[in-house]
Amino acid sequence: MDITADVVRSIYTGVQTAFQQGRATYTPTWTQIATEVSSTTATEDYAWMGEFSRLREWIGDREVNKMAMHGYSLKNRKFEATEGILKDYIEDNTLGGVFKKFEDMGYAAASHPDELVYDCLAKGTQNLCYDGQPYFDPEHPMGEGQNMKLVSNIQDGTGVPWYLLDARRPLKPLIFQKRRDYKLTAKTDDGTSDRVFMADEYLYGVDARVNAGYGFWQQAFMSKAELTADNFNVAFKRMMQLKSDKGRPLGIKPSLLVVGAEHLAAANQLIKAMQKEGGASNTNYNQVEVLASEWLD
Repeated sequence: MDITADVVRSIYTGVQTAFQQGRATYTPTWTQIATEVSSTTATEDYAWMGEFSRLREWIGDREVNKMAMHGYSLKNRKFEATEGILKDYIEDNTLGGVFKKFEDMGYAAASHPDELVYDCLAKGTQNLCYDGQPYFDPEHPMGEGQNMKLVSNIQDGTGVPWYLLDARRPLKPLIFQKRRDYKLTAKTDDGTSDRVFMADEYLYGVDARVNAGYGFWQQAFMSKAELTADNFNVAFKRMMQLKSDKGRPLGIKPSLLVVGAEHLAAANQLIKAMQKEGGASNTNYNQVEVLASEWLD
């Protein structure tokens, strides 16, 4: 096959088609646990985070709820993947298998937000959130002055973590920040591309500027204890009993049990089975939704 400008353009069309087909084969789940935030700068500031909204009875003048100013910000990160097509493949008209590689690139682009968000969840004992503490921590400061106390959103243990999340609110427990969406570009001009001249290869790549971070820690709970009814109920109760800095109930109610492969069978038995082993009624039946992710252990 002679490599003309029309042939190169048609190959790019084929690459784009394969890329989009690959994207369509993956169904992301990050939207269930993270809020998408459109970014317009290199770093987004979340200093306003700290107090949940709540209405009060209007008696007298309005009370202005001043936003607590915290030092939490999220810097966008660059990500890319690049693949090359040797001119030999085009000349020999053997591109069928090559396009499958670009389907896989599309799949990788579609799954990348999940990879980032669940990695963020898994590293919650290391990474800091808006109050300066790790997202999952036994000593989150709550209250003001003499009423300040330390609150935990973690359950001790030695096993693989599982998570309870309240993902019902507009601001979900995690954040997916997007500065530039995933986009496929090409470098294929024989006259100007150094890569074509030096390596006899056309390049196609996808890139994006995104990042993942943390919302309110009060909406998330991590346990390293065994996933049993007793441990689940303790975690559920502790989340529901959370109060604000001003001592009012936060209205937290877990909606998702998030697990990886290690706890999937136990989670299904705990939440989706109408009866416990032995025949007793399961009081946790459909108490929350089970969300299993391949990006967690």
